[in-house]
Amino acid sequence: MSKAARLDYGWVVVGAGALMTCVGFGTMLSLAVFLQPISDAMGWSRAGVSAAATLDFLCMGFAAFAWGALSDRFGTRIVVLAGSLLLGLGLVTASQAQSLWQFQLCFGVLIGIAAGSFYAPMMALASAWIDKHRSLAVALVSAGMGVSPLTVAPSASWLITAYDWRFAMLVIGIAAWALLIPASFLVRPAPQGTDVAIPTAANAPQTEWTAAQALRTPQFMTLALAHFACCAAHSGPIFHMVSYAMVCGIAPLTAVTVYSLAGFSGLGGRLLLGVLADRLGAKPVLVGGLLVQALSIATYLAVAQLGEFYALSVVFGLAYGGVMPLYAVLVREFFGARIMGTVFGAVSAFASLGMALGPWAGGYVFDTFHGYTWLHAGSFAIGLAAVAVALSFSTKRQPSLDLGRAAA
Repeated sequence: MSKAARLDYGWVVVGAGALMTCVGFGTMLSLAVFLQPISDAMGWSRAGVSAAATLDFLCMGFAAFAWGALSDRFGTRIVVLAGSLLLGLGLVTASQAQSLWQFQLCFGVLIGIAAGSFYAPMMALASAWIDKHRSLAVALVSAGMGVSPLTVAPSASWLITAYDWRFAMLVIGIAAWALLIPASFLVRPAPQGTDVAIPTAANAPQTEWTAAQALRTPQFMTLALAHFACCAAHSGPIFHMVSYAMVCGIAPLTAVTVYSLAGFSGLGGRLLLGVLADRLGAKPVLVGGLLVQALSIATYLAVAQLGEFYALSVVFGLAYGGVMPLYAVLVREFFGARIMGTVFGAVSAFASLGMALGPWAGGYVFDTFHGYTWLHAGSFAIGLAAVAVALSFSTKRQPSLDLGRAAA
């Protein structure tokens, strides 16, 4: 394949990845829209319904590591095809659940496992296809997560209003099959022998890492902990954004627009911070984005009016959306392409554990204190911890020393 043809088809792969992350994460995060209607219709507590989201992220975390390793070994297409089939199955069966445990099993476990098949494998594949604008490419794959609040969430809200939550979830499940199964067949492995050194890592000796060695390095643990704290900080405010706006007196459909605006801003943040990372380096952009994220979360303690919510959604979305792809860039720069699926899958597993905390914590805080003040205060503290951990990441490596320690 010529270089031009490779570049052209690489962007097709990026587009397929963006669609997959949009639908996969959009269905998971749409539970924020389903939360109150399901709770009212079924008599289940918000904490109980929110627990499905916690299960989503836990299952996605464990599955992401397995899916990443499978994609390194068997290819990405079979992984995302399996995930597509499982995602639709989880939505269709959840729409028919008659008890809380059935809903938690179908929505929390099946959808979580399915969503884990898209993010890490497609980020790794996109980084293998695109050389020159790698940060932008992975940002675009991740941008699907930012588009999802503009597509899946409003669609779910409209269907719930026009019909009911069961019909809405059933339709979304069928639509997921219709979109993702064909997209899976657009996924192809990157041509061999095209890997090039990353400019920001040019001063580091090139080492052939094994997965076992990589997972024992301080750099892996630093990235994993930073991603964990980052996601633990923003997951609660994101998931409970609609509910918090409604608590402040904003109408349900209008509250969804607050959430959608944050997602749209997150899309812009991914593109903006992706371009900046290509020019300035991923680490300084990541640290700056994490700091803005933490300060935005603290601002939720002071907002109550619709205009304030909209303004904060823009800043918060730019920050939390923009930092997400940068972890993949740092993994790719430090550990290389050959084991990226496995390593980034493991980093994503830690991130998913962080994401799992927010929905449950927010539901618990609301049920206990009838408000979200402690959720935002705690998330702010965790956000500052993410900044501190990211600052400690070292982009330089000494292979003989690192590999010797890994083997010890």
